[in-house]
Amino acid sequence: MGILGEGGGDRRSPVDVAEVRPETSAVAEIDRWMRSYIRRHPVAALETVGGQCVLGIRAIQYLITDIAALRFPFAEFVRQAAFMASASALPTMFVAIPIGVTLSIQFGLLAGQVGATSLAGAASGLAVIKQGAPMVAALLMASAAGSAVCADLGSRKIRDEIDALEVMGVSVVRRLVVPRLAAAIVVGVALTGLVCFVGFLSGYLFNTFVMNGTPGSFVTTFASFATVGDFVLTIIKAIVFGAIVAIVACHKGLDTRGGPAGVANSVNATVVASILLLMIVNVAFTQLYVLLFPRTGF
Repeated sequence: MGILGEGGGDRRSPVDVAEVRPETSAVAEIDRWMRSYIRRHPVAALETVGGQCVLGIRAIQYLITDIAALRFPFAEFVRQAAFMASASALPTMFVAIPIGVTLSIQFGLLAGQVGATSLAGAASGLAVIKQGAPMVAALLMASAAGSAVCADLGSRKIRDEIDALEVMGVSVVRRLVVPRLAAAIVVGVALTGLVCFVGFLSGYLFNTFVMNGTPGSFVTTFASFATVGDFVLTIIKAIVFGAIVAIVACHKGLDTRGGPAGVANSVNATVVASILLLMIVNVAFTQLYVLLFPRTGF
């Protein structure tokens, strides 16, 4: 309750103030934070996407011109490709095995329910090649290679090495981004091929020896339904996914600020942003392929 002072004003006791002020200040702080987040988040998102698009366009331009002018940093490209392959190949192979087995189980059970067990090979094989292989390779690239690239560039950024290169007139995009972009594309395609082979082989072995499927039927149905367009779509996905991982990782690394904590935040943002973009682009590719090249029948 308020206490009426000599001047007629409403003076509250310290107990009343302690009961009211923390709750009011907490609600006001939450409201202020939410309003500030809503105002700045769309702008920050647009700036990030725009920066990544600009960096990607510049990197692709430099990649083409440097290859044409024989100025491509081949040694750095080989170094980065070897690092990405060593960081991603083994995890990718071990992830591809359960992916192939899981798809074989699911499609084998579904084919058995509808009385079409002979189509299990076509269904599981196409699922691995068209969807599983490029996505698994890209996700492992983003988790292993992308985070390492972002940490490397972010550490250089906070040590002012990037600013030193710019002061000396050295193009950061041409020197650091282009070799990593080319390496990510090459390694992404190679990992996609590895996942295709390992996933299909594991599904074949599981279907043949565990689910008592027919080996000839598994291979024949896959060869009957798989087309060259499916393989071309997979390669295009692998190229685009590798480029996305490299561009996002390089952009987040070069945009790092805030010291060592900023490097950790950039690495976390790289993995999250890469996975989101990969999922969205994969849906877009799949839908476009279905619209442009529809299957008329079996």
